[in-house]
Formats: sequence, structure tokens, C-alpha cells
Amino acid sequence: MSAPDPALRASDTEREHVVAVLRDAVGEGRLTLTEAEDRIAAAYTAVHRADLAPLTADLPRADPPATAGLAATGRPDRRPDRRRPPLLPVVAVLLVVAWIASPLPFPWPILLVAFLVLRHRTRHRTT
Repeated sequence: MSAPDPALRASDTEREHVVAVLRDAVGEGRLTLTEAEDRIAAAYTAVHRADLAPLTADLPRADPPATAGLAATGRPDRRPDRRRPPLLPVVAVLLVVAWIASPLPFPWPILLVAFLVLRHRTRHRTT
């Protein structure tokens, strides 16, 4: 990994990541409270990424915040614990109930359910 570009400004997320690493280091006994306080103060006042690098240089590496939770596409990955419940079965049941209650003889909800199923399959197709 190359050294951070001194011209790039540090983001709040990067500062918070460094502070989290420093707090973990205190919990693991790698830093004293005084050392951690000094480094945390320096992290919050850091302007550039190069100002953050020396604060954790003598500590074990952790994942940088820019790549945490991102898939190869750059979008947040969908973890199983954060998935929404499937909407398709709920919509299908509601359409069938509406069809039963409807005075129309043609099973019109079948067309809507077929459209939703096709849309769902093309949207979630794996490559």
C-alpha cells in the first residue's frame, strides 16, 4: 500500500476510523490513556490524510473506511441481516384477494403478478 497523498484532505469518516483504531488499541493495551488522548486530539485536528497516517503507524492495520461495506461495484453490499422482506409474495396475495372481491370475470391480477415476477427476475439476475 502506498503512502497517502499529502495533498488530499482527510474526511470525517477517515478521522473517526483513526479514532476507533486508537480506542481499540487502548482496549488491547497497546496504548496508554495519555498516548491515546494525544493521538485522538491530533486525529480530530488533522487536515490532510498524511496527518492521520503517523497516528496509527505503530499499530496493527485495520480495514480503511473507504472499502468497508462496499462491493466490487462500489455499491453497499447486501448483507443477509439487512435484507428487506420479499415484497413480491405480499403483493401477489393482495392482488389475488382483490381479484376474488372484484366483480370482474377476467383474472386481471394474474397479468400483474406475471409482470412483477418477470421484473423481479430481470432485476435480481446474477451474472
